[in-house]
Amino acid sequence: MSDADLPMGTDPNAALERIAAALERISPPPAASPDFAVAEAFVWRPSPEGFIPVHKVNRVPLHLLKGLDNSTGQLVANTTRFAEGLPANNALLWGARGMGKSSLVKACHAQVAQSAAKNNHGSLKLIEIHREDIDTLPRCLAHMRDAGSAIRFIVFCDDLSFDHDDTSYKSLKAVLEGGIEGRPDNVIFYATSNRRHLMPRDMIENERSTAINPSEAVEEKVSLSDRFGLWLGFHNASQPQYLEMITSYADHFDLKIEPDQLRRESLEWAMTRGARSGRVAWQYIQDLAGRLGQNIDLATQSDPGK
Repeated sequence: MSDADLPMGTDPNAALERIAAALERISPPPAASPDFAVAEAFVWRPSPEGFIPVHKVNRVPLHLLKGLDNSTGQLVANTTRFAEGLPANNALLWGARGMGKSSLVKACHAQVAQSAAKNNHGSLKLIEIHREDIDTLPRCLAHMRDAGSAIRFIVFCDDLSFDHDDTSYKSLKAVLEGGIEGRPDNVIFYATSNRRHLMPRDMIENERSTAINPSEAVEEKVSLSDRFGLWLGFHNASQPQYLEMITSYADHFDLKIEPDQLRRESLEWAMTRGARSGRVAWQYIQDLAGRLGQNIDLATQSDPGK
């Protein structure tokens, strides 16, 4: 706009000020900095950007997760080091369905966060990012980087996997290791998956059979899991482990049933499901509590085998 375009007698500076004020009124307000003090856990929302606080996390106490002693010890130790500001690894929990992978992450966070607060090691927050939002992870991490070192974050993605023609895994690789910025020092990444390499087997085999250089093509696909320094494998439960889960839940919730009947019914329940796992054990306990007319504490009512 030139002075000649303005009505006679109009002050150009005043006109520009009015235009600027009008643009400011119609422009969206700047995003407020997230307040991580309002909750211990959040879900990342990419549009509009923000963190949805979760005031009641869906989890069970760590001591109720049976048959996971080795994995529990390693994950708690890794998380404790991270909470104390010491070096720690990103963790991939992979393996059989329903054996407590995501439940272990949530329970581990609860225990370590409580210990960190008691020992004045700062706050430890749990941030869940959905699989379909992985490509927005760099934006999510930028908020955490700005939060400062006093707050530490576990970024958690449940059931992480990638399908054919899905290239978002490349951005995750750069964030975990290899990118210019990488992940912030106050962030660690935990993921659960049924696949060890996060890719379907037929996808990897197809790359091997069709690529000009098969080994390089396969390496591109499977190298994502190498970014996780801690691998924890989960396998199907044995019958003694399954019965230990059942007994532990029944004792915790004080379910009024004879031990022999509990054993017989729980084994029949597993047979009808064709599997023995933490999820199957929890489903039986919910059915039993309902039949007995006993309430289960909602503070711990969740799917422990997820």
